[in-house]
Amino acid sequence: MRALMVDVDGVLVRGRPSDGSIWSSRLESDLGLSVSDLNRAFFAPHWHDVIIGRIGLSEALAPALKTIAPHLRCDELIAYWFENDSRLDLALLDALADCRAAGLRVCLATNQEHLRAGYLMDEIGLATHVDGMFYSAAMGCKKPDLAFFTSIVSQTGLAPGEILLIDDMQGNVDAARTAGWHALHWDGRRALQDALAPFGLSPRFTNPSAAPARW
Repeated sequence: MRALMVDVDGVLVRGRPSDGSIWSSRLESDLGLSVSDLNRAFFAPHWHDVIIGRIGLSEALAPALKTIAPHLRCDELIAYWFENDSRLDLALLDALADCRAAGLRVCLATNQEHLRAGYLMDEIGLATHVDGMFYSAAMGCKKPDLAFFTSIVSQTGLAPGEILLIDDMQGNVDAARTAGWHALHWDGRRALQDALAPFGLSPRFTNPSAAPARW
């Protein structure tokens, strides 16, 4: 095993910073926009195209807001969304740092559109904790599509059996295994070191053949 590919939402990022609730829990009281209207006008018709990079987030969201919340600016909603969906699992980040120190590459493998991908890396600071990021809008495909996994293999030059996915969605775990990866269904109930033990990994021991930190 040479690399860990770590999901973001539900794994490293777990909801609202104050309490871990979903980012839209107080959307209507805070911004005067109902979740059901947002789902109907934006997420249902446009999210698939946004998440695989066919259309930009603002490009799809701004027209939807004009019909369901004309009082609300697109950039205002995006800022609210990102800030309220940014609670980091600091214990997991510490454990991943041990894995990196032990010689494993640690990258993000996540379904994200471009703006939030940048926010995660630069504003929240995940770029300082990982060796790279593979995300759906940049790749033109998303988990659990097989193309997502084969694209990462192609970009890294790693064999599928050298990669382990950590993800909270069983469908993504199953797809990774179909692609020949190892995969761990993450529920946050165990320490990472304990969860990795069945795969023969322990961050206590360095890997002298570890490749350079970044691709």
